[in-house]
Amino acid sequence: MEKIRKIPWGLVGKVLGVVLFIICSNLFLQLTQNDFSFDLAFKFAFSWHTEKFFLGCLVLLIFFGWISSFLGSLRIGGLFYSLLLIGIGIANYLKMTYRMEPIYPNDLKMVIEFGMIRDMVSTPLFLLFLLLLAAGVVLILVSLKKSIRLKKQRQWVRVGIFLLTSGLLFYIGGFNNQNNLLRKAYNQTALWIPYSQKMNYYNTGFMGGFLYNLPVEAMNQPQGYSASEIKKITKSYQPAESETTTDKPNIVYVMSESFSDPSRLKGLEILGGDPLQAYREVADQTYSGQMLSQNYGGGTANIEFEALTGFSMELFNAQMSTPYTMLVPKFERFPSLVSTLEKRGYQTTAIHPYNTSMYKRKDVYQTFGFDQFLDEETMKHQAKIEDNPYISDEAAYNEVYDHLTNQKKPQFLHLVTMQTHMPYENKYSELPYLARGENTTALRSYMQDIAYSSQALQAFLKKLDDLPERTLVVFWGDHLPGIYSDEIQAKNQGPRLHETEFLMYDNRHQLNNQRTVTSPFYFGADLFQQGRLQMTGFQELLVHLQKELPAFEKGMYYQAGNWNKEVKLNQKQEKIYQDYQMIQYDITTGKQYSLKENFFD
Repeated sequence: MEKIRKIPWGLVGKVLGVVLFIICSNLFLQLTQNDFSFDLAFKFAFSWHTEKFFLGCLVLLIFFGWISSFLGSLRIGGLFYSLLLIGIGIANYLKMTYRMEPIYPNDLKMVIEFGMIRDMVSTPLFLLFLLLLAAGVVLILVSLKKSIRLKKQRQWVRVGIFLLTSGLLFYIGGFNNQNNLLRKAYNQTALWIPYSQKMNYYNTGFMGGFLYNLPVEAMNQPQGYSASEIKKITKSYQPAESETTTDKPNIVYVMSESFSDPSRLKGLEILGGDPLQAYREVADQTYSGQMLSQNYGGGTANIEFEALTGFSMELFNAQMSTPYTMLVPKFERFPSLVSTLEKRGYQTTAIHPYNTSMYKRKDVYQTFGFDQFLDEETMKHQAKIEDNPYISDEAAYNEVYDHLTNQKKPQFLHLVTMQTHMPYENKYSELPYLARGENTTALRSYMQDIAYSSQALQAFLKKLDDLPERTLVVFWGDHLPGIYSDEIQAKNQGPRLHETEFLMYDNRHQLNNQRTVTSPFYFGADLFQQGRLQMTGFQELLVHLQKELPAFEKGMYYQAGNWNKEVKLNQKQEKIYQDYQMIQYDITTGKQYSLKENFFD
């Protein structure tokens, strides 16, 4: 009689332990997505969205298997996996808190941006981040050294699991492909919301939202796209040469970090004076108004992309979350206002009083065609205000002014300021401004920041009036600061949380004095039209679109003086919108036929 084999309880225990470990790790990620509400996290996992939760667990199990096989140890693999997910979870919670946006796969590239991380989080969190990073490196070195001594049979098992999980992860990386089986499994119960990644993460879980934001084509091909169709469009928007000047005025772009008007928010009453008084004294005398920002609390690089290229984030696929890191690096040259002015004999300079690696700016600026890029190390003027860790706006404007007065060629200067960047506490000794409805130290410090910024801008523009050369300035805030409470945010849902201030200034005072609402991708075309400069065909297209649809982002469309959640276009407006969409696809994803038609020259 054959002996009855004993149940390998040790192996069963390990399997059950791994399964429980993976479930707990996915719950932790869900907790960071739900503001550490155990009730919401457990309801998501075991009541509302159980299928999607366990699909996420499957992906995490494969990833855990890959790490453990690579390191050659289930125990050390589990420890490294834990450290990694703790880091991602904390980062996700912080990003949700300050920007109302979850962590995207592309954000993980920022892990080596130590200076940026140090400036954005508290000292204890930064030290925790360094500790996690150091522990991870030590684990990798120790485990790889130990794995060499594994027995031959275990080595074969290790290699087999590593190859299998590598293949599965590669397949999972194609999540956005139409025939991907994992995507099809999610699609059976998932409700994807392209215009809101925050809602995607809520509806499909952290893992579902994370997978949805894996690499994808920038845009889907519009119907009828062809070389002949592009040629037809380019011929339809030929700029007129009458009533334009042959002068080449200096052009200055100023993207002011988090510059906005807190008094526009419902539920707030500003006391102690008006922090934007200096700004209003200028704005009320020139072309100005509100600009629609894509995000709340962040997204600087996306607003900058729109302003320099004339392309809208609204037209991209939802997963194209940051063109600076996901799209532009694929090109040797990318058409922009920089390249247009460069061909007209301008010297082009980018100035950012911070480091050069954020959002791959150094590479992106080179692709756009900037002649030089000045940062916090290479700027001549580096003064700061009291305990503010960032170079002041006043110093940055002095840097711009030096270039305007010391160069013979016409100048295009693009400044991205840092003075009003978070964190806001512990900067200034006096905080004269108060806010009834939400009187936090962060808000009071922020209001002092924008007061200094307003004064610096006013003084800079006044100095420009004495220049012998005509100089045009476009100034705008990139987004609101992510400092407002949930109550204030709830009272201002929609455009109010996305509207910042903008103005255009001419030191010869020849611009129209009017108020308007706009989007940053219109800036170049609007400035050229206002300043009576010779426009490109692409700018002509933008001007036509702006007349019909003055401002838009996903879920926010400004038409005929009203905000709508959906775009409403008649036949004529639809044709212009589709032409714009076709050109943007042609440049970002298609064959770039419009470049051959000199549409951007």
